[in-house]
Amino acid sequence: MTDSTRFEPWVSLRYYAEAGEQKELEAFVEAIGPSEAFRALLRLSQEERELVLTTISPTEAADFMEEIPAEHAADLIEQLSVSQAASIVNEMESAEKADLLADMEVREAEAILAELPPQEAAQVRELIRYSPDVAGGMMVTEYLAFQESATVSDALQGLSAWVENRPEQEAHIYIISPAGILIGAIDLQRLVLSQRNAPLSRILKPARFVSVNYSLDELDSMFECHQLPAVAVVDDHQKLLGILRRDDLVQALQKRADADHLKSQGIVGGDEIRSLPVLTRTKRRLSWLSLNIVLNIIAASVIALYEDTLSAVIALAVFLPIVSDMSGCSGNQAVAVSMRELSLGIVKPYEAARVWLQEVKVGMINGVVLGCLIAIAAYIWKGNPYLGVVVGVALMLNTLVAVSIGGTVPLLLKRMKVDPAVASGPILTTITDMCGFFLVLSVATLFLPKLVGV
Repeated sequence: MTDSTRFEPWVSLRYYAEAGEQKELEAFVEAIGPSEAFRALLRLSQEERELVLTTISPTEAADFMEEIPAEHAADLIEQLSVSQAASIVNEMESAEKADLLADMEVREAEAILAELPPQEAAQVRELIRYSPDVAGGMMVTEYLAFQESATVSDALQGLSAWVENRPEQEAHIYIISPAGILIGAIDLQRLVLSQRNAPLSRILKPARFVSVNYSLDELDSMFECHQLPAVAVVDDHQKLLGILRRDDLVQALQKRADADHLKSQGIVGGDEIRSLPVLTRTKRRLSWLSLNIVLNIIAASVIALYEDTLSAVIALAVFLPIVSDMSGCSGNQAVAVSMRELSLGIVKPYEAARVWLQEVKVGMINGVVLGCLIAIAAYIWKGNPYLGVVVGVALMLNTLVAVSIGGTVPLLLKRMKVDPAVASGPILTTITDMCGFFLVLSVATLFLPKLVGV
């Protein structure tokens, strides 16, 4: 195969794997990148995927697995034999191992753990215990630790071995007591410049650390205040358990934002890709869509109460979806701001009243402007000023309702321990639809003699 660029990437993957050309396959995977390689793998049959993953070295396969979402890496690993899977998992970082195995069936994960060295298996089991959105669930156990009685020469030897075994990983050096209690940290520059026989206790500095149970929001605030590449993670007794790197926190925050976005769009249960089983994808979507049927029936019931008004003024039917949709847009803006401020720790769930007052100010101005615009449009269309008054007032009031709901509901749901990313959308949609329909039709009923025939 002289020019693989002429072929689709999955064709090249298949060719190199079937030919057993390991170096060429590894070079091709590196050239196209993990995202394109993952896309190409999904175009292959299960047997061909297994062939690709077992043709490249376990180290290269592990690097690839670490670059794709853990749940999708788990799907690929599950297609391999236990020994093949264990050889790949053994080359992954501790946190990546834990994330991947946590997304697998317990029986299959335990079978792989049984193939790993006992000490590594024990570390992974410990990491799996932690929630993925706390420090313990994001930390890695790869770091350098020396007792304070060790010398600079001892640390340099350990550092040399680290660089040889992990050339791409930054080394973080900590000082611990014989019981594993965190004492301090060592600056690499100072270590290199110090006398070789000097004890590390002379050159250590206080180490920044976080509790193993720190949440994503707490960690984000801490890293925002202190520009550090990593921090130590300790338990309640100050025992050093691992380190949390800034890059890993950023990835976790992005993953949470992506998950919240999917939830807000009605896709729950994890990231969805179209290679998942049809029934799995259908179940995830139906759980949301079924709820929306009920909510839409509730909103539509308002129209039934004003059936006479609507039949007398047919033009109102044109403006009902406009009022509800425009208000919904305003409400969604408020939801987005509240969700972002919650994730950044700028507001707390108990500050709903303050948030509401801030949203009302914006909603009042926007409501008046939007109300005037739609009123003018209604007047130009039908030449009836009362129709403009009806839809303009309705849009203005419904905008106030929408921003009030959008701004405060995420905070109230958070306080009630309900995921605001899942519940805020349907609550906002239902209320803005019901209020929008009610306001348009009730105001129209008051002006009905002036609107008949429009």
